[in-house]
Amino acid sequence: MSIFSRLGDIISSNINAMLDKAENPEKMVKMIIQEMEDTLVEIKANCAGTMAAEKQIQRDMASAAALGRAWGDKAMLAVDRERPDLAREALTEKRRHIERAEALEREQQEAREVVARYQEDIRQLEEKLAAAREKQRVLVQRHRHAQDKHRAQTGIRRYETSEAVHRFNLFEQRIDRMEAEAELVNMARKPGLEESFAALEQDDEIEKELAALMARKQGRPSTTA
Repeated sequence: MSIFSRLGDIISSNINAMLDKAENPEKMVKMIIQEMEDTLVEIKANCAGTMAAEKQIQRDMASAAALGRAWGDKAMLAVDRERPDLAREALTEKRRHIERAEALEREQQEAREVVARYQEDIRQLEEKLAAAREKQRVLVQRHRHAQDKHRAQTGIRRYETSEAVHRFNLFEQRIDRMEAEAELVNMARKPGLEESFAALEQDDEIEKELAALMARKQGRPSTTA
């Protein structure tokens, strides 16, 4: 399918606008590049053919001019030999070749103008082609980035729902439970320790009171600390 109907369409085209309207920008820019490359090959071939023709015209023109000078010399020779009839014929031939050389010169100028137009078209087309290739590079890079991001997000979602994550969560919950149980043990241990010291103090008072009673019974004064 052709996107452009002629070279002018390619040169005046707005690639960004075309891609914005395309359903598949990557496919569209690929088609644009392909048509530009084909058109560029065709224009370069035409330009090369015209340049070759211009060189052939230049050779023919030089040959016609040389023949015109040669017949001019012959006309001069005929005049020197007092042969006006031959001089007239020689001048006729000279005029014919000079006119051909002049016509070839005009044709050569036209060929040069055609070559110049081809070269300008080639320059503009190569600029458009370079812009299209850069656009393609950016689109491909964006597409790859989007694919990588999609794969990463898919992997993250798959990882979040995997059995391994479920096991990690269970293991984390078990550790939380063990830490909570350890805190409860520590909380239970602290009141028991205080009670033990209180019991020791109470036992010490009882021992002192018992010693006092026994000393009184024996008839000697008790000693208190």
